[in-house]
Amino acid sequence: MAEPRPPAPNDIRLRKILDETLVAPHWPDGFVMRGLEPGDALPLHALLSDVYGDGDEGPFEEWWPRVVGDPEFDPALCFLVIDAKGRLAAAALCWTSAYVKDLVVHPEARGKGVGEALMWHAFAVFRGRGATHVDLKTNTVDSAAAVRLYDRLGMFEVEWAG
Repeated sequence: MAEPRPPAPNDIRLRKILDETLVAPHWPDGFVMRGLEPGDALPLHALLSDVYGDGDEGPFEEWWPRVVGDPEFDPALCFLVIDAKGRLAAAALCWTSAYVKDLVVHPEARGKGVGEALMWHAFAVFRGRGATHVDLKTNTVDSAAAVRLYDRLGMFEVEWAG
């Protein structure tokens, strides 16, 4: 697996063991999950930029070729959640190495179980591909709510090089 960037202060690596504790995702009313379709890249970039707010993704013209050119990119591992108004409400962009690269939920969609359902879906997909665990990186300060979600999902901290 391509290792994520070196950790910043308060970054941690979390793991979910893909065992019999997996549950089926429950999609909240008004939200549907679908795969990546033509035309989704720009709204996905906008959502990532809005939620992360740190400009980390860079301009779309640089970001998208970097994403699709990554050897771990598989469009089948891009899970998008659309709200009742047809807007992109959340997304999980995962790498083939059973790594959740990005999980973002628009502020208007938070607190409804969308992120949890996305993670359960990703876990099931990776288990179906034969993975024994899924990893991700998060920040305990900047993403405290996400850390609470991951804890509820049964994820635990592992060594960074893990």
